[in-house]
Amino acid sequence: MAELPQETIRRKRDGGVLCADDIRNFIAGFADERVTEGQAAAFAMAVFFNGLDRDETVALTTSMRDSGDVLDWSGIDRPIVDKHSTGGVGDNVSLMLAPIVAACGAAVPMISGRGLGHTGGTLDKMEAIPGYDVAPDNSTFRRVVAEHGCAIIGQTGRLAPADKRLYAIRDVTATVESVPLITASILSKKLAAGLQGLVLDVKCGSGAFMTASDDAELLARSLVDVANGAGMPTRALLTGMDEPLARDAGNAVEVRNAVHFLTGTRRDARLEAVTLALAGEMLDLAGLAEGPVDGAAMARKALDGGMAAERFARMVAALGGPVDFIERMDSHLPSAPVRLAVTADRPGAVAAIDTRAVGLAVVALGGGRTRPQDAVDHAVGLTELAGLGDRLERGQPLAVVHARSEADAAEAATRLRAAYRLGEEGAASAPVLARMI
Repeated sequence: MAELPQETIRRKRDGGVLCADDIRNFIAGFADERVTEGQAAAFAMAVFFNGLDRDETVALTTSMRDSGDVLDWSGIDRPIVDKHSTGGVGDNVSLMLAPIVAACGAAVPMISGRGLGHTGGTLDKMEAIPGYDVAPDNSTFRRVVAEHGCAIIGQTGRLAPADKRLYAIRDVTATVESVPLITASILSKKLAAGLQGLVLDVKCGSGAFMTASDDAELLARSLVDVANGAGMPTRALLTGMDEPLARDAGNAVEVRNAVHFLTGTRRDARLEAVTLALAGEMLDLAGLAEGPVDGAAMARKALDGGMAAERFARMVAALGGPVDFIERMDSHLPSAPVRLAVTADRPGAVAAIDTRAVGLAVVALGGGRTRPQDAVDHAVGLTELAGLGDRLERGQPLAVVHARSEADAAEAATRLRAAYRLGEEGAASAPVLARMI
């Protein structure tokens, strides 16, 4: 006999351990509305204060996975792998990573999200491409992955719907930061995507949600342990976010950056290091490489040989974007009418960057949301961002603001100057790759 929802809440409130069946019954009841939103909020708060052990978190994750559709990739003769990032500033890795790994023989059905807080969202970036459909039906999604090896889309309404409802409750009940609930939320969607392997990019630093390395490692270990416990081979890279990952932050400007990266026009060093490291891990996990180093070398070959750029172009066209997007990118992507170089008011070297503040400057320009219903201005953003250790003379730019109005540009300039600290000696840019979990 199923336990009453209030009894499940009471036991967790009192610090007890929940069995898998009780968790499954609670989530199934939440999905079909036998469990109320008030009871779900009480459950989230009980978990926030008392936590879940590994087995409980596995049960919560798989229960949320099973609340909706689970994608089936049978018939596609490629290993099915994906990557998830905990979010950062100037982090457009997904746009290059999916086609790189696809060009090396894997299938990458990348189900991505929108911007959250100060971080950019992959879907918002892809929607800067005219006509690109981030919400195709399942048959179109499957066809594009089968034919081109990758597709970057958003979560459908039938994919882990219990997670979507529970997240909305957590967002308004101050329970978002619970590591078990974060773990279950991320992994339930990835498990529902039918993956055979997952690589995680867990950020730490001033531009990450987990600013302290110990907190980031705790989350990474939870994600890896629970994913493997749920039957999905998973590993995690801890990467630094004490400065923007690339020199551009925004939506259309990050798409431009991605195309420049894929075509070899320009590759930011830190962005390149993270992208190739993640590709190497994914290809190793997929069984296509003899270790991550070999996988990274395969990725480099696909990138330098133009195969990854070709995959990206084919994916964009297959999902409704321009067929000549790579060749005529600037004529397709929106651009902001106002550009303002934000210059250093004295000579010095970049000693510190409040990367979160840089991301919030993009949000304030309209490139992100302050409310879920807000529209995003894809054209605005920041380019040519100075990095840690860069030496600037008075009048040299910290960044270039792309804004909708002169007033918006001036406000962004004020935010940027406050985010950068110049000193006699610049800070050394820390290694972007910290360690593997």
